[in-house]
Amino acid sequence: MKRMANLELLRCVAMMMVVALHYLGKGNLLADLAGEALGGAEAAAWLLESFCIVAVNVYMFISGYFLCTSPFKPGRLIQLWLQVWVYSVVFGMAGALTGVMQEAAFDTHFLLTLLFPVSMGHYWFMTAYVFLSLLLPFVGAAAGRMTRQQFRIAVGLLLLVFCLMKSVFPVRFEMDSMGYDCMWYLCVFLSAAYVRRFGSVLLEKKGMGLCLYGGCCLLIFGGTMALRVIYLKTGSLGQMLNLFLEYNHILPFLAAAGLFAFFYRMKINGRAALLINRIAPYTLGVYLLHENLGLRYSWQKWLKADAAAAAVGKGGIGAVGVLLLCTAGAVLCVFVCGVLTDMVRKGLFGLAHRGLLRLRPYRALCGRIEKADGIFRGDE
Repeated sequence: MKRMANLELLRCVAMMMVVALHYLGKGNLLADLAGEALGGAEAAAWLLESFCIVAVNVYMFISGYFLCTSPFKPGRLIQLWLQVWVYSVVFGMAGALTGVMQEAAFDTHFLLTLLFPVSMGHYWFMTAYVFLSLLLPFVGAAAGRMTRQQFRIAVGLLLLVFCLMKSVFPVRFEMDSMGYDCMWYLCVFLSAAYVRRFGSVLLEKKGMGLCLYGGCCLLIFGGTMALRVIYLKTGSLGQMLNLFLEYNHILPFLAAAGLFAFFYRMKINGRAALLINRIAPYTLGVYLLHENLGLRYSWQKWLKADAAAAAVGKGGIGAVGVLLLCTAGAVLCVFVCGVLTDMVRKGLFGLAHRGLLRLRPYRALCGRIEKADGIFRGDE
């Protein structure tokens, strides 16, 4: 499938947002919402969080938009699993053996997490993504045959159960996983599939997507601050202070759809498009590198999160500037390192593949995988 540079750029932006979220959260740059005081710089950190919280939904929206029309490929799923496994083992062990790893014990559970990263939830997003990928043969076949009205009703019911109810009622449902599961990403995936098949007014009217994204993010921030005020005055809703920042809340979902629509209308050509299309396939490596258990709680300190947190805590005129500068620098550094690392990983995979092709059992295995891909393409 031909790559669309505008949406590949969005993929890169979404991954940068993910890094920003992890820098803010694990770098202790987000003040306690239950605290009495909240300075201007601390509020700015939460505002930045509100504008980046759409990242994961955006990433899944992009996947749904493209994969809904692509045949299921067992080979692609195997390659994805192998990529996750290599990152999990190599960087997990490296972090543990070099003493870089923090907030995790080197024990049996840790080793099992490295060896079985999907089943043990080493990367929660990849666990949800792989499980969703396993459902694609069934989901894709059903979505491809539905009429517009059938599709709309089905997606509407999913969003009602997994999104709208928790967004409206001021209670914490026992089955609400806050969007950290396969079912929520099935909702986002199918929403994107609906847009791909039947279109949306967001994709047609210029500026609407950007307005929806900006407006929803401001409402996320405003709603969070409002819940904070209610909690401080009444002592109630303490467990729901982050409600508006949860992935399966209606506002982050709509904001993600708006940002997708904005980039969808963007035109990128020439060398810029070639460069973006060259970099975008490696963005998953950024996530697999910086969220590895061996590095997850360490890289923020290397990139001046402590200094930024101290400046934000003190407040003052320059605190917001320090926050933005440190966050931007950290995001750029992690993104570049992640992309370069994954380029190396892909190159090594290519060398290993060419070398293993000399072995008859490996060639036979590749033949079986290709045959399975062909079955889902309809070759047989």
